[in-house]
Amino acid sequence: MFITKDNLKLGLVLGLLAPFIGMFGFYFWKFGIYPFKEFLFILGQQKSLITAMVSFSLLMNAILFTIYINAHKDETAKGIFIVTIVYAVAALALKFLL
Repeated sequence: MFITKDNLKLGLVLGLLAPFIGMFGFYFWKFGIYPFKEFLFILGQQKSLITAMVSFSLLMNAILFTIYINAHKDETAKGIFIVTIVYAVAALALKFLL
């Protein structure tokens, strides 16, 4: 199981993957009846949905971070935190550029 390992690289990988899982979760929750291509088109048309999707994606990282902190796997949690900060800054930049 991943939770038994304490590795910065594992945290970075998990931190990169979790937001995509969150994005697909948001898609299935809000737009599950539409094809994924149409979901991406709607995102391009309604910029306010990007904020909701990014929030949901970052929530996945927050959940992972909490799990690893509570398991005392600090190196893995550090990797998740680093990616979360980078992802959040990129999301803010995207929000203001669009």
